[in-house]
Amino acid sequence: LGLSGPPGAGKSTFIECFGKMLTERKYKVSVLAVDPSSSTSGGSLLGDKTRMTELSRDMNAYIRPSPTRGTLGGVTRTTNEAVLLCEGGGYDVVLVETVGVGQSEFAVADMVDMFILLLPPAGGDELQGIKRGIIEMADLVAINKADGDLVVPARRIQAEYVSAMKLLRKRSKVWRPKV
Repeated sequence: LGLSGPPGAGKSTFIECFGKMLTERKYKVSVLAVDPSSSTSGGSLLGDKTRMTELSRDMNAYIRPSPTRGTLGGVTRTTNEAVLLCEGGGYDVVLVETVGVGQSEFAVADMVDMFILLLPPAGGDELQGIKRGIIEMADLVAINKADGDLVVPARRIQAEYVSAMKLLRKRSKVWRPKV
């Protein structure tokens, strides 16, 4: 599964929760978390693993943060090979968390069985939803953080994305993207 979304959408938190659910059901889970690299120093914080503290201690989970090192598209130059290694290593589910900063971070869509776009309730209006690029590639759009005071905005943005996605050309004859 590939996951992308804007900063603050809750990608790492979602992955930790989802990953723990999978490991509790006896699945082996691998997480390949991609972090942006500094254009000045080339370094990267590789901080996604620190936001997955419970999952990082789980014996049925493996978390590998990797810097982009200037690669565009939200992944690293070797992400596809890393996915194959994880599958070969016996992991049942491989989750790829992209850098996820905009409309063009969807290179992972061609590397995974399902591409999930995670959005916060204040993720834009219907016109944001019909922009070509990342929204066209999504197999599933998940509105995250839909609790408390954000329930109403989350339902509104869900309805707007459902409406917007009807205007996009279908990538598959058998699967209709869900929101």
